[in-house]
Amino acid sequence: MGSGFGLGLRTEHYADFRARPPREWGLDWLEIISENYLVPGGRPLAHLDAIRRDIPIAMHGVSLAIGSADPLDRGYLRELRALIDRVQPCRVSDHLCWGRVDHRYLHDLLPLPYTEAMLRHVVDRIAQAQDLLGRRLLLENVSSYVGWQADEMDEASFLAEVARRADCEILLDVNNVWVSAQHHGFDPRAFIDAMPAARVTQLHLAGHQMTEDGPIDTHDHPVSEPVWALYAHTVRQLGEVPVMIERDDHIPPLPALLSELDTARRVARDALLEPVTP
Repeated sequence: MGSGFGLGLRTEHYADFRARPPREWGLDWLEIISENYLVPGGRPLAHLDAIRRDIPIAMHGVSLAIGSADPLDRGYLRELRALIDRVQPCRVSDHLCWGRVDHRYLHDLLPLPYTEAMLRHVVDRIAQAQDLLGRRLLLENVSSYVGWQADEMDEASFLAEVARRADCEILLDVNNVWVSAQHHGFDPRAFIDAMPAARVTQLHLAGHQMTEDGPIDTHDHPVSEPVWALYAHTVRQLGEVPVMIERDDHIPPLPALLSELDTARRVARDALLEPVTP
């Protein structure tokens, strides 16, 4: 199993990791975007096969659309299962969202209505997906900027109940919690406090852009100070959970990301020495 501190594997850093194995850079694990490696053969898979010999790999998808009304895409799930069999990842994750309608993929991670009916719908589909993949899934909270009038519970309660009923795990994105809290007016620390610690088996840290309308989740900036503070609270509440820096645009040289990951190590170390405050 992967543990400790990791980064997302991006094409900009293939050469670095081929020249020196990831563990020599001080990494404990790497996360790939699953969809980038679904095509058999080619250079991406060749790089991945070489790099993964040295280090655990987590697989993170963006296309499952677990909350959509359309039937699950079994062709996609077969491709994903083949990649799982090849990579033997330490974790397999996607997002608790919807993003397909009328058999079209919308290329967005859209928030669900937090209702009992949606709970039943999502739990059934998670069971189908886990059976087909032969793996327990981790599902990630997404950033959201608007809500549904139909909501019957808050997002944290919904996420925790999905994990309990579906017997799946949670990929807790700390930045997404903070961004959503700014738009919906909830306490991000209370969201963290509501998470079932035994179900949270991976964390994401990322940056965002500030706009006149509030923060937008972009994954193209360093982690902000408020998110570092929320990460410290997360560590105090949930303990040492595998965590990574997620950067998808304006990707800096590898040493800059490793420096940011060192900040995560320091924040976690210091948080574990502090008492939990109400």
